[in-house]
Amino acid sequence: MSETIAKNLSDVPATFLAPVYWRAVESQRPDAMIKDKKAVTLVMQMNADAPIHPDFSRVRQIKMNELLNTMRMMFTREFDRYAQDFLSRHSQSVVVHIGCGLDSRFERVDNGLVEWYDLDLPDVIALRRQYLGGGGGRYHLLACSVLDDTWLEVLKAHSQRPFLFLAETVFVYFTEAQVKSLVLTFCNHFPGAELVFDGWRPFEVWLGNRYLSNSPFAGLMQWGFWHGQEIEGWGRQITGGGIRLLDEWGFFDQPEPRLDSYRWMALLFRLFKPMRIFHFQLGEART
Repeated sequence: MSETIAKNLSDVPATFLAPVYWRAVESQRPDAMIKDKKAVTLVMQMNADAPIHPDFSRVRQIKMNELLNTMRMMFTREFDRYAQDFLSRHSQSVVVHIGCGLDSRFERVDNGLVEWYDLDLPDVIALRRQYLGGGGGRYHLLACSVLDDTWLEVLKAHSQRPFLFLAETVFVYFTEAQVKSLVLTFCNHFPGAELVFDGWRPFEVWLGNRYLSNSPFAGLMQWGFWHGQEIEGWGRQITGGGIRLLDEWGFFDQPEPRLDSYRWMALLFRLFKPMRIFHFQLGEART
């Protein structure tokens, strides 16, 4: 990587660099939950003469202890698993990764048949093209806000295929009205689609904003809800099966060796069910 590119990349907001850095560091662990080769390559190229732990001063300002780092990686791993499960059931399907950032989930879960769309704001997609490469073949980039309707036209060509929408740590930054409108749009345009996203409770949004008050993420989180049945309730406005909660996932639902030293927290997590991943079916597929 040239010095000019490295300098330009160093100007990228920490909100985009941090997840790449964390995935690169995680990938080097012997007990790594995910292996993200592109993240490792990108971080190493930025610091060709440095070890995998470069001094990203802006990233290091974000408080990330071992527990938070483990939970962050567990989230990413579970989203990968949801995608892999969907592709095992619907091999020739379409996956839309909302708010993809600089993630390379497609490379981690590709089954050789899926049509994959990474969607994010134009500036972010421009960064992806410059540093991670462009689209091609079954891999596509959508440079727009998911709240716009322009991307819907692009996906019409696949209207007969099963759809999966993934939104990892995205909806918490929208208002409830925006998320509701978006979910109902999915229902109307892609009946039978599945949606996977992580949800925070209202007090977690408050705590999260307070905890990150000195970081680039300060005050950005807006929407929280108490349980998945609230989203199911939105489906009363539509015909064709409504919205159905298929399952949800939490950090202490299954054993995880990296959480062994935090087992004392398990009861609290099972009782209050914070920061969970929710899996919905959006209506019934048209026949």
